[in-house]
Amino acid sequence: MASMRDIKRRKGSIQSTQQITKAMKLVSTVKLQRARQNAEKSNSYFTCMYETVTSILARTMGMKHPYLDGGSSGKKAIIVITSNRGLAGGYNSNIVRLVTSSGFSKEDVVIYAAGKKGRDALARQGYEIAMDASEITEEPAYADAMHLSKKLLEAFAKGEISEIYLAYTHFKNTVSHIPTLLKLLPVEISEKTAEDDVTAAETLGVQVDNGDGEGRRAPMNFEMDDEDALNLIIPKYVTSLIYGGLVESVASENGARMQAMDSATSNAEEMIEDLTLMYNRARQGSITQELTEIIAGAGAIS
Repeated sequence: MASMRDIKRRKGSIQSTQQITKAMKLVSTVKLQRARQNAEKSNSYFTCMYETVTSILARTMGMKHPYLDGGSSGKKAIIVITSNRGLAGGYNSNIVRLVTSSGFSKEDVVIYAAGKKGRDALARQGYEIAMDASEITEEPAYADAMHLSKKLLEAFAKGEISEIYLAYTHFKNTVSHIPTLLKLLPVEISEKTAEDDVTAAETLGVQVDNGDGEGRRAPMNFEMDDEDALNLIIPKYVTSLIYGGLVESVASENGARMQAMDSATSNAEEMIEDLTLMYNRARQGSITQELTEIIAGAGAIS
């Protein structure tokens, strides 16, 4: 059994740790309030932007544009949004696991890292880090997302990468955070979108065909030049989704850290109670031993 001095020293150490975890929980709680408001405000715009622009791009019907065609390299660029600090439960590891279990070969993936934890973890596993933008995760700004978007679209237009994905943590509520892998470019038309196109065309009395006889969908006509329209739409689309992912990830990070620190504080409290009980038992045993020795000594003298 440990001595009273060892138990007391360990108890003091745990109490110090508990004070730190409690303070970190309070800080994360305060940060979460503001981050949650930003995430909730941007969520509607984020969702509407994705659904609207993917619907538009899916209806371009074979239009040739550098932002739509991609390259033949087969490389997939993944924007990985994590945190720069740990002590956030499974927040960072969930995103890393999402990327590694995506089914993409390491040789075909280039990482655009926004967060040191994700960057370091993926680099250790042999992934290529094309860009480190870890500083933008602290206080996400639209200008930062625009800079990252510009780098990605330049590589996409040059054919260096063929697909762009966004790996972020969707903030559902304070206790629910969902790792999400979202494909940004190129846009693939879904069966539901195609069906909606046919329905809309038939309602308007417009006869449309995709040219192969297998199905029909309504074309998308731009009032301005097609290339100019896409030059405006696609960068705005990619930038908005990256910024939305950053905002939601910050809220998720603070929510995950608040929960982790709350659990750590509760665990520390339980350990302190157990050590207090151990200390009292050890103290009681020591007193009993001293009394026994005194009685034995008195009996020997008499």
